[in-house]
Amino acid sequence: MNFPAELKYTTNDEWIRVEGDSGVVGLTDYAQDQLSDIVYVEFSGAPGQQIAKGAGFASVESVKAAADVYMPVDGEILETNAQLPTQPESINSDPYGAAWLAKIKISDAAQLDGLMDAAAYEAFCQERQA
Repeated sequence: MNFPAELKYTTNDEWIRVEGDSGVVGLTDYAQDQLSDIVYVEFSGAPGQQIAKGAGFASVESVKAAADVYMPVDGEILETNAQLPTQPESINSDPYGAAWLAKIKISDAAQLDGLMDAAAYEAFCQERQA
């Protein structure tokens, strides 16, 4: 399992990479591992749309289950990853790179303080597997 130190994590298995006042959001390695082979990605959020922390903006389906993807902080969607609907399996192979889900303009940077760092998220994942 991979837990990049530069990311912040949610209890719903999303990650955010902060880049100034913007962020890149995706699903964690743990999430893709639990879902198994991802076969479908759909975005319910669109560029220009404001999404509140905890609100769904995408869904993914695998051969095992379907899962909603939630916004880790309040923000405006700047871009969604146009490759994912045709290459959903890239979430399995590169969850922290090519398979990012959305780029956002962060509305409330203070909300980042409520997210887990890599060590806390790794411990959280281990608790769920115990």
